[in-house]
Amino acid sequence: QVQLVESGGGLVQSGGSLRLSCTASPSIPALYDLAWRRQAPGKVIETIASITDGGRYNYADSAKGRFTISRDDAKNTIYLQMNDLKPDDTAVYYCHIYNMYKSIEYYGQGTQVTVSS
Repeated sequence: QVQLVESGGGLVQSGGSLRLSCTASPSIPALYDLAWRRQAPGKVIETIASITDGGRYNYADSAKGRFTISRDDAKNTIYLQMNDLKPDDTAVYYCHIYNMYKSIEYYGQGTQVTVSS
């Protein structure tokens, strides 16, 4: 069992930056893909950024050039650096790790990001 705890959300003005953190306990398990997902009010959840187990980085079109996902295994933490934030980025952001082959996944509790215009 893995617990994920997110932090770093908040209220920011348009054009501002935030860094989200997701700490895994007891650790980030091996052979899992890592991702940040978000869900805006009235919309379906979407994957914003991910790192595959093989080290491939993927970004949604809305995140390219503005968001950066990274991992620090020594700290068991996954980050999402978000720059040039826009009101459309307002959503609850979730840390998500998953193993497709074992059909096992874990979510954090979510952190609210609100971008004012």
